[in-house]
Amino acid sequence: MNGSRQKIHVLVVDDSAVIRQVMSEIMANDKDLEIESAADPIFAMRRMEHRWPDVIVLDVEMPRMDGITFLRKIMSERPTPVVMCSTLTASGTKTTLDALSAGAIDIITKPKAGAKAALIEENKVILDTIKSAAKAKNLKKLSSTTKVSAPVNTRQKFTADAVIRKGKSKVLAATDKVVAIGTSTGGTQALETVLKELPANCLGVVVVQHMPAQFTKAFAERLNTICAVNVCEGINGQKIISGQVIIAPGGQHMTIQRRGKEYFVEILDGPLVNRHKPSVDVLFRSVAKSAGKNALGIIMTGMGDDGARGLKEIREAGAHTIGQDEATCVVYGMPNEAFKVGAVEKQVPLTKIASEIMSFR
Repeated sequence: MNGSRQKIHVLVVDDSAVIRQVMSEIMANDKDLEIESAADPIFAMRRMEHRWPDVIVLDVEMPRMDGITFLRKIMSERPTPVVMCSTLTASGTKTTLDALSAGAIDIITKPKAGAKAALIEENKVILDTIKSAAKAKNLKKLSSTTKVSAPVNTRQKFTADAVIRKGKSKVLAATDKVVAIGTSTGGTQALETVLKELPANCLGVVVVQHMPAQFTKAFAERLNTICAVNVCEGINGQKIISGQVIIAPGGQHMTIQRRGKEYFVEILDGPLVNRHKPSVDVLFRSVAKSAGKNALGIIMTGMGDDGARGLKEIREAGAHTIGQDEATCVVYGMPNEAFKVGAVEKQVPLTKIASEIMSFR
């Protein structure tokens, strides 16, 4: 941003005076942001009558009206990018799923103890999260659009080389086919849209959705209750089979390995890649090496460039690749970066991705 452009107006709603102060201090030093704060949703609504914020940073447990109720009210009346900031989102999966289904764009976890020090240490993550949320579009009333942000180390940005070596694909013609999807901000709603359209006998699908460890299992279980396909969090050594969608566990990388004509999931540790773990680039590289032309690579809504280089490797291995189009992305970051490096063979709207998967045989 520059002086001729408006600053991002952020409203922090939290009953903790310490948190409001820390958030104010973090944002005060950023020329792109301006901040207001309120002790609870009732005070917040009074402020919003005079000026509606670009982004709301919202606590969960507050007096007079809890954050989830307030979030639902916002998304039903005037959908606005909301970032949840609460200790409850890290410990209670029900609270997390409520935030997802109510329409939170992002969730920042804060520890139960030492919140002030932890938030100050993660100030770059917080600023990036807020700016990412401000770019969100295509918000829907009472949607479940979200990405969950875990505290990340921003000092060094590793590539997939830190986890898996690049190599050429050596795939037998009879090798099974597999679908690999990578997504981030806005991905929970996007994945739900795609997976709900897949039949119970679809090809095996592997997914990286940027989420920390405490959220991916609950997210997969929720999808499993509303989809015809079986959705689960990945387990090391798990076989990829038809009718199953495997979501990478938060806080760990996921790759695929080929044994004969079959594929198996490998869960492994390692550094953050593109500041994420799990990383889309790590999964995509393994898909390029193990599946080659028998893969379909798909990159969907998300902030940043994770997955762009990996998708290019999939395409260079002779596989088909798809990018979600700009018009239907909440944040057209990852698909755009992939498109710019020549990784995307075809761009399609979100509602067409399931049919592309079903036609890939």
